[in-house]
Amino acid sequence: MNKISGLLIYKGSQIEKQNMMWNMLGSFCYAFASMVLSFCVMRISGEEAGGVFAIGYSAFGQQMFTLAYFGLRPFQITDRGAQQEGYSFGEYRRHRRLTAAMAVITSALFSAWMGGIGAYGKEKALAVFFLALYKIIDGYADVYESEFQRQGSLYLTGKSNTFRTLLSVAVFLFTLAAAQNLVFASAAAAAAQILGMVLCDVSVIGALPRVEYSCREKSTSKLFSQTGLLFLSVFLDFYIFSAAKYAIDGQLNDAASGYFNLIFMPTSVIYLVANFVIRPFLVRMTVCWNQGDKKGLKRILKKIGGIIMGLTVLAVSGCLVLGRLVLSVMEYLLGNGYEGCLTGYLAPFTVIVAGGGVYAMANLMYYCLVIMRQQKVIFLVYAVTAVAALILAPALVAKLEIFGAALAYCLFMAMQFLGFGLQTAFALRRG
Repeated sequence: MNKISGLLIYKGSQIEKQNMMWNMLGSFCYAFASMVLSFCVMRISGEEAGGVFAIGYSAFGQQMFTLAYFGLRPFQITDRGAQQEGYSFGEYRRHRRLTAAMAVITSALFSAWMGGIGAYGKEKALAVFFLALYKIIDGYADVYESEFQRQGSLYLTGKSNTFRTLLSVAVFLFTLAAAQNLVFASAAAAAAQILGMVLCDVSVIGALPRVEYSCREKSTSKLFSQTGLLFLSVFLDFYIFSAAKYAIDGQLNDAASGYFNLIFMPTSVIYLVANFVIRPFLVRMTVCWNQGDKKGLKRILKKIGGIIMGLTVLAVSGCLVLGRLVLSVMEYLLGNGYEGCLTGYLAPFTVIVAGGGVYAMANLMYYCLVIMRQQKVIFLVYAVTAVAALILAPALVAKLEIFGAALAYCLFMAMQFLGFGLQTAFALRRG
């Protein structure tokens, strides 16, 4: 019996190591892809194309990702049936098909409308649509990858992220270099995303032994009603996250969008590191909350929060000391003609890095409130911050341009962290 127990513990530790390793690699590839593509588009096709890519991929495309994704990953992976009605994978997948279809229709209507009123040219409208489609497919694939994690196989999620990202990025860059056309490259990348999802998600899910495909009557409408506020919260969250980018797109030019997207890239690295720290603890945090172990949950939050805060201080200090050098290297990577285009943005660059650290802390508190099923509070915080973003982001960009955009981003992240943090502290002290 002791040998069997030891073998089970060994296998469990091996799976945990795989989960950590592949989650780190997949998250790194996913975040790094945005940086690589942003640089390569500007280097290959110029600053105007870089700005179109920024709004299509990093802003509107990501907004459509949130519509398809519906904010359900933390809900699905923590759906243990202990304190809430549980749903099968089949029910989550059916729900995701509807949300992905809604996102495709919304993207088509938006691109047609922006082209129709003359805000976007024909090529920009088409590029934005295909880049949004790329992100929507990513959002649909998430329902499979969330199930991998719910079944204790986070390493499969990491593998899918890794291979799908490498395939789609390679296809995008090859097509862009060969055709010198952002529209063709974006369409090819969307097709590669579909292929990657089939190979890495659809064909793999059947190998897991405990996946339930049955769908109960009216389960989809129940899932919509139960998670509606969560979706609205995530949708507003990304609007808040991108409000500065939308303000630049509306008030400045495509080149400014491209440059801001480049100095905004450290947020992806910070978010990557934060998720690497947070995600492996989500199931353990859920168990602590469901079992009433508030002290255990507090210990986990303090541990993760301390790591994030330490890394944020280190990153901001690094910007103050080495920021100009980093921006000079970024200019070198862009190639000839970009000398001096980024080094003047050291101040907004540093503010953005600080805001990214605050956002990581807000994200930790957000996950905690999701586990507590505090959807109404989450929505309230996002709604208040979104109203502030709608008013302040355009005003700050109009007055201070790119520095105003950076300042707006940091301010809105601080508002989220304050709201989520206060509610989390209140819930842990209550009772």
